Amino acid sequence: MVRRKAAPPQLDLDAIIPELGQFGRYQRFVFLYLGIAIIFTSIYNIQYLFAAGAVAYRCRVPACESSPEKFQPNGWKTFALPSEDSDCYQNVPIGDKCEPASFSNGTRRCHSWVYENYLTIVPEYGLACQEWKRTLVGTIHNVGVFVAIPTTATISDAYGRRIALIGTAVLPAFFGMARAFCNNYVLYLVLEFIEALVGNGTYSTAFIIGLEIVGLKMRVIGGNIMHISFATGQVICAIIAWAVPYWRTYLLVIFTPSLLFFVYAFFVEESVRWLIAKGKRDEAVRIILKMARINRVTLLPKTMKILKYGPPKQSALVKRLSQRSLTRQSSSVKERSLFRQVIESKTIRFRLAVVSFWWISTTMIYYGLSINAVGLVGNKYLNFIMTALIEIPGSFLCYCTLDRFGRKSTMMTSYFVCAIALLSLPAIENINLMIAMTLLGKMMISLIFCGIYIYTIELFPTQARHSLMGFCSMTGRIGSICAPQTPLLMAYMRSLPYLLFGAMAGCAGLLMLLTPETLHMKLPDTIAQAEQMSMAARTRKPTNIIVDNMKVQGR
Repeated sequence: MVRRKAAPPQLDLDAIIPELGQFGRYQRFVFLYLGIAIIFTSIYNIQYLFAAGAVAYRCRVPACESSPEKFQPNGWKTFALPSEDSDCYQNVPIGDKCEPASFSNGTRRCHSWVYENYLTIVPEYGLACQEWKRTLVGTIHNVGVFVAIPTTATISDAYGRRIALIGTAVLPAFFGMARAFCNNYVLYLVLEFIEALVGNGTYSTAFIIGLEIVGLKMRVIGGNIMHISFATGQVICAIIAWAVPYWRTYLLVIFTPSLLFFVYAFFVEESVRWLIAKGKRDEAVRIILKMARINRVTLLPKTMKILKYGPPKQSALVKRLSQRSLTRQSSSVKERSLFRQVIESKTIRFRLAVVSFWWISTTMIYYGLSINAVGLVGNKYLNFIMTALIEIPGSFLCYCTLDRFGRKSTMMTSYFVCAIALLSLPAIENINLMIAMTLLGKMMISLIFCGIYIYTIELFPTQARHSLMGFCSMTGRIGSICAPQTPLLMAYMRSLPYLLFGAMAGCAGLLMLLTPETLHMKLPDTIAQAEQMSMAARTRKPTNIIVDNMKVQGR
């Protein structure tokens, strides 16, 4: 009988990266091309604000219109249009002349309109007095993002991060450019959905690729670099819209460059961790050696031997013990499924509900402030640029405070500051102070957006972390789906969206009191260890939850 040669054990990339360099030349190059991809996905994620932007309009009164038509009526406005709601109604004409005697005091709904300009889809598709159709564009886009998250994750896990990155970077070009030639509102919505579906997995894919190749000490910095790249994309989006305001030309300008991302196929490498997980050891070793060469480091002889032959073989005793442990774990999983353990854990259920509310609140406030920024008094482009730029100091504050003051304290304070800033807006009459409070709220919610990823990961156990994190992230998209509809609330009260955002921020901050602090605590591996976190006292020294849990159980 011929024995098959056993496959070499998996590589331990975490043990090799310190030798390769925490953030060497290779990693910096990777973050450069990932940053460019994130900038474009950021542009595509928010472009609908300008393509489907609001345009002022009024009823068309044939008897009084000049040739060519002018948006601002002359003296006939006082008798031809009602004093209120003149956008959608006009006084009933009883003659064919433009004079007071030719109009009655009754009103009727308009059938045609005169627009201030023809720069967005509103006049092109005749969306006057149908504000819900305009805001529906943003909602449909975010529904596409909602579907894109699990779709891209499935492709990334099954076929590789490289394919997911290049595909989501290139495909938006086709559907975005197609919208530029679209003359039908329903078709426009369909193309908006498909473009978001195929193009909004870039950020999550790039995030995974980037953080999988840097050392542990550089992961927070790496995450902040990507968040800053996203904010930079929003700034560029507004600048292009300012320079090229007509929506068809604007879409062509921002989406055409996406075709160039096909060149990524010639130099983007696959994720080493994904290759190792899929058993493609030779390809993983080739990339590791390439990293060492570009970073100009010489790997230790012991490491080179591991790369060539695999880690040292385990003794027979260690193998038997490991096999028994795996067998016991397998039997335990069969007897009691992970899903059932999560459902039966009151602590995890409660924590999942709380964290999901954080995500919904954070995404709704984050995108809501960006969307409503274009409606603030003043230049809408400058307002949006300021709300995007303020995210950079928000990211910096997150980096400075999260490890110093703790996740819970930092984020709870940020929620409360955000709430106070937004709830104070109705009482503020000074325009500059109003903008300042809005920017303060956006900076705080940006800080929270950076920190919520880390805090969520630390609250859930390893055996269910990915699934529960994904559930919270997807649930959070409910907030981004609802955010484009918040401008409709201004019809009832101009500051109503901000009151809603402030109330949600305050509630989210109060819910922070019900979760444990995770600073200096090791990540829990099991549900039992995650439950024990709520009883662990905060300490300045790292707390080993695993050991504490074993003591409680009498082991």
